[in-house]
Amino acid sequence: MKRKVHSEPSGCCNCEHDHHENHNHDHNHDENHNHDHNHDHGGEFNLKDELLPLVGILSLYAPGVIFENQLHNTFYSIGEYLLFIPAYLLSGWSVLKTAGRNILKGRIFDETFLMAVATLGAIAIHKLPEAVGVMLFYKIGELFQDIAVSRSRNSIKALLEVRPDYANIQTKGELIRVSPNTVNVGDIIVVKPGEKIPLDGEIIDGNSQVDTSALTGESVPRSVRLGETVLAGMINKMGVLSIRVTKLFNDSSIAKILDLVQNAKSKKAETEKFITKFARYYTPIVVFASLAVAILPPLLIAGATSSEWVYRALILLVISCPCGLVISIPLGYFGGVGGAAKRGILVKGSTFLDALNAVNTVVFDKTGTLTKGVFKVAKVVPSNGYVEQELLQLAAKVELHSNHPIAQSIRKAYGGKIDEFEVRDYEEIAGYGIRAKVENTVVIAGSDRLLHRENISHDNCQLEGTVIHLAVDNIYAGYIVIADEPKEDARLAIKALKGMGVEKTVMLTGDNEAIASRIAEQLGIDAYEAELLPEEKVNAIEKLLSTVGKHSKVAFVGDGINDAPVIARADVGIAMGGLGSDAAIETADIVIMTDAPSKVAEAIQIARKTRQIVWQNIGFALAIKGVFIGLGILGVATMWEAVFADVGVALLAIFNATRVMK
Repeated sequence: MKRKVHSEPSGCCNCEHDHHENHNHDHNHDENHNHDHNHDHGGEFNLKDELLPLVGILSLYAPGVIFENQLHNTFYSIGEYLLFIPAYLLSGWSVLKTAGRNILKGRIFDETFLMAVATLGAIAIHKLPEAVGVMLFYKIGELFQDIAVSRSRNSIKALLEVRPDYANIQTKGELIRVSPNTVNVGDIIVVKPGEKIPLDGEIIDGNSQVDTSALTGESVPRSVRLGETVLAGMINKMGVLSIRVTKLFNDSSIAKILDLVQNAKSKKAETEKFITKFARYYTPIVVFASLAVAILPPLLIAGATSSEWVYRALILLVISCPCGLVISIPLGYFGGVGGAAKRGILVKGSTFLDALNAVNTVVFDKTGTLTKGVFKVAKVVPSNGYVEQELLQLAAKVELHSNHPIAQSIRKAYGGKIDEFEVRDYEEIAGYGIRAKVENTVVIAGSDRLLHRENISHDNCQLEGTVIHLAVDNIYAGYIVIADEPKEDARLAIKALKGMGVEKTVMLTGDNEAIASRIAEQLGIDAYEAELLPEEKVNAIEKLLSTVGKHSKVAFVGDGINDAPVIARADVGIAMGGLGSDAAIETADIVIMTDAPSKVAEAIQIARKTRQIVWQNIGFALAIKGVFIGLGILGVATMWEAVFADVGVALLAIFNATRVMK
């Protein structure tokens, strides 16, 4: 449990976010836009496998176009049909099958229906090259889409490749290679130089350098030694490490990240939902408009022929296909998620990438987020007859069972061995500190607030820094000052956010007023609140949420351990250093794989670029289609112009969407 004096490694919980609702988002409807390629449904994309059918189609289509007149003049145009119909079926079978399946399910009006009707109509009026051209170029468009998606996936492929293949488990003096899934907590595994660390654990022998780039995006190797925690997915670079496993593979950080990446697509952005709904209404309007174009002019205009206006109606159907929107918008967001992952920022879905665009207030936790969280004992000030070493020893004993960084720093400063049997009746007092019985004396350690709570007389309440006060049998024994310092890029992070137009930066901390004021001033933070209990931080977030505009959002950035209510309440929850915290990976909307606060500004920048590209695609596609619809109705545009307006726009939108990766 968290103590105020120990400041605030923040965190996540397993409770449901308000903004995590309704991830359903017409998922079934969208599934039908996934063209029946195996790689779209989890298989590996293989360019060679996709090119072979295209070569076959082109080998039929090219001679058909070149010798169209000769083939047309064969008996009943049989030569034309022999070349173009197989090419049509090869290029358009997936579209026809999807359209037929959707009709049977009662979902008639989508882009596959438009293409099927338009091309079958073109065949009916003997425009075979145009019918095949529509399907062929649509298939080429799909290929470019798949290439673009594959490029996006490559950005997060490193995460999928860090899954360890085996573990060397140590039993009876020999090493046995086994699957990581079969290793139990407490087992000893050995990792040799060049091998991946297969499970989370603690080093019990050896020291080395590990490559964390696949997990954090950081290329600089990290030194690890006896007693330190290492994570599955890291690569051992130098010495042999013996590791005691602390988590099963399915509970390890990398397993949770793999699950996160694989499920990120289920959370759709508002823009994606808008296009899904738009297509639902747009398509029937286009179909009925095309029927009107085919039927009314021959009835109302003297000299108008049915064949001419049916052809114009078919052109209108092809031009109106919303493929450019349906394909490029999700691709744009997928590229944004992939581009963020490439930079060590895991976004759980495009809905959260979209939400970042509206963030105008960023709230930071302090310890472990803006500051390094690497605590050191800076000063020991005894009182009432105690000496420094005696006070430090008492503090180390009472903090024996705490895993908090401050407790660890006190034990490290003491350096001596502690007999566990000397410490009994250990109790954490939430938000205040610790009470325990040490050698038949009752010792308390914690904040100034704890002393007041226990009515213990002491001289100074206004000490600067992180301070641990101690009392023995209700008599004040002195205090210990713990030092922490800001991270190297913390000030730059705040400056970058302000440069991007973020209106307000806030720091919430359980630390005292003096140190909070110093850190806030040092980093250029607009506002801060100090000496907060966990529930008081929620109140602070509530106040901020009530002051921002209707279309603005509040982001909370923490290090993913204890500030669960705050990260749950914020519009966008961001976990720093989330690899060390299961709760962060499970609950935060965005997980920053490094401890760098500057990544927050980078995430917002990626989100803004993604949305800009998505709306460029929407505007571009609608404008081009509008122009060609007018030309098609007037009879200026042919089926070839219709193909450009449909597939050409889709291709250009896809190429534009891939820019977000750069």
